[in-house]
Amino acid sequence: MPRIRLHLLLLLPVTLTVVLLLIPSSPPQPPPHSPIPCGAAPSDATAGSWIPTPEPSPPPLYSPSCPFHRNAWNCLRNGRPPVAALSWSPARCGGGVVPRVDPAAFLAAARGRRIGLVGDSLSENLVVALLCALRAGDAGARRWKRRGAWRGGYFPREDVVVAYHRAVLLAKYTWQPVENSKIQKDGIKGTYRVDVDIPADDWVNITKFYDVLIFNTGHWWGPDKFPKETPLVFYKGGKPIEPPLDIFNGLKVVLKSVASYIEREVPSKTLKLWRTQSPRHFDGGEWDHNGSCVSDRLLEKHELDSWFDPRFGGVNKEARLVNSVIQEVLVNTDIQLLNLTYMSEFRADAHPAIWLGKKDAVAVWGQDCMHWCLPGVPDTWVDILASRISHYFKQGKG
Repeated sequence: MPRIRLHLLLLLPVTLTVVLLLIPSSPPQPPPHSPIPCGAAPSDATAGSWIPTPEPSPPPLYSPSCPFHRNAWNCLRNGRPPVAALSWSPARCGGGVVPRVDPAAFLAAARGRRIGLVGDSLSENLVVALLCALRAGDAGARRWKRRGAWRGGYFPREDVVVAYHRAVLLAKYTWQPVENSKIQKDGIKGTYRVDVDIPADDWVNITKFYDVLIFNTGHWWGPDKFPKETPLVFYKGGKPIEPPLDIFNGLKVVLKSVASYIEREVPSKTLKLWRTQSPRHFDGGEWDHNGSCVSDRLLEKHELDSWFDPRFGGVNKEARLVNSVIQEVLVNTDIQLLNLTYMSEFRADAHPAIWLGKKDAVAVWGQDCMHWCLPGVPDTWVDILASRISHYFKQGKG
């Protein structure tokens, strides 16, 4: 990460104080509804709105003490005011809401099966919510880290495994320093070699282990992770691709290669999902230029394009750009799209922001306007995902 200049560090406490003072004492409430539960379906997240959770509003399925938590996203423990209790109402449901997952029933439907997530930290954000929610259905759940899993859980009551494998680019990439460790005249310190036709070691050997596989990538494909001093260089068949690819075109090639590999190597009975991008909500600048998301306000529908449409060139355009490639690549494959982007675009109120759990974390890393507070928005992702998986198993598949 780039270093923040001294004068920014000196101004940070004042800036945060001003921002915090501007937060309203209570969040504005959406219009009242009288919703009824609505069964989840593949289209549940592609159109709809957030509405107040029907009364009596149930407490979250898990607390800040969930053993599967990751500290930086444990917002309540880190002192963040609770995220508003809202439910997603799919447009097709006439005011109904996606029902909350029943952890015990889901585990029973998944008896003896294994669920794996592969990708970057946004998949980890989702798996933590899933693990904590399912623990409410099996207090005997324990950590599970095998087969190279970054984190995971085992639920003994129904013999279910849920795990996450960290593979930020999905393809294999390795650091190649410049010769003699000297910086080149063009400022290049070294390159990251990406073998577009070789899956990352983190998941290459698990394709036949899981009954459900959920993939994602996208947030690492940018100049903030791979600046011009340490760029990505793309290889195929052991040789550099000529002419060289820029990052975005490299992403396209990798996604096509990975999708082809999944179709070849993952059994047809395995449920294969690809989760669309989780939108960022940096306001006023990028993460390293005072970008902020200290807010309790949902975005309005008419604001979404100005925040996320690539034509406007804002700092949050990445999600829709990457989604356009994902949708193109998955055509004519048996990999199903799990579209969670649109529903998440509204939720500028639900990021960890400055409540990161470590002293000076904001000064060093900036606000976190990319990941999500837990409990929070990823729990609704879990509701939709769990319904999708349960439906698959109940059909006798997997």
